[in-house]
This record gives sequence, structure tokens and C-alpha cells, in this order.
Amino acid sequence: MKIQRADPAEIKKILTTNEEYTVGIRLYIVYLVSLGHSSRKLAEIHNISFKQITNWVHRFEDEGIEGLKDRKGRGRRSTIPDEDLRKIKTIILTEKPEKYGFKADRWTGPVVRKLISDKYGVSYKEAQIYNLLKKIGMRFEKKKGLVEAN
Repeated sequence: MKIQRADPAEIKKILTTNEEYTVGIRLYIVYLVSLGHSSRKLAEIHNISFKQITNWVHRFEDEGIEGLKDRKGRGRRSTIPDEDLRKIKTIILTEKPEKYGFKADRWTGPVVRKLISDKYGVSYKEAQIYNLLKKIGMRFEKKKGLVEAN
């Protein structure tokens, strides 16, 4: 059988961007555990860590459905305040790298990385820079450099 409506990445995005779907999937896995299915086998089948499944089971036991919802404050806090991130985006969209002493004619990840290091004293690895740029609504195009994401 072949799915034509959407590719796997699009389907996964639907599943992960809707809290009700996310909770439903977690509840279903807890349900399978309650039926006696091995949490290790479920982890393998669903490509989820065994530890994550045990966390869901324990949180469900302690808190019910609320325990299966994502908690606020997950993930690492940004080193650069949101106000400074907005300033960086404005710089990328309105100014040339030459103004900041770079010999580049367009903004790229490495150039932004150096700008942040020089201006804010924060160093990022190259992969992190692209995550940061995505967070502020930017993406890289080979011919144009950094542009606003649609």
C-alpha cells in the first residue's frame, strides 16, 4: 500500500504538532503496556527510547492524562535574549556583512556565527547556528544567503 496524500515527514509533523495526537499516541503506548506488551519491544517497534516509555507509564500512573502532556520549560534556554535575537534578524535582513567587518557579500551561517561571537560573546557550533536561525524565522538559500522563511 502506498500513501500519496503526504510523505512520512509531513505525517510525522501532523502527529507532533498537535498536542491531542501526541497525548493520544502516548496513551496508546501506555495502553499496550497495560495489556502486557513488553516496553522494550514497543520501544523498538515505535522507535522510542525504552526510558521514555517507562517515563510515560510512571507519569500516567501518578498524574493520569495530564502526565502525558508536554511540560513547559522543556529544552535548553537560549543563551541570547529574544530581544537580541530580533536585533540579529534585523541586521541580517537590512544590513550587509561588510558593515560589521566581514569580507562576505551575503549572510551565511558561519558569518552570523562570527557576528554573534564578536557582538555577544557567545559561541555556537555550526549546526546550532542553523537551529538558531530557524528559530528566528530565517533559512539559507545557496544563491541568496540567509532569507526570511515563509
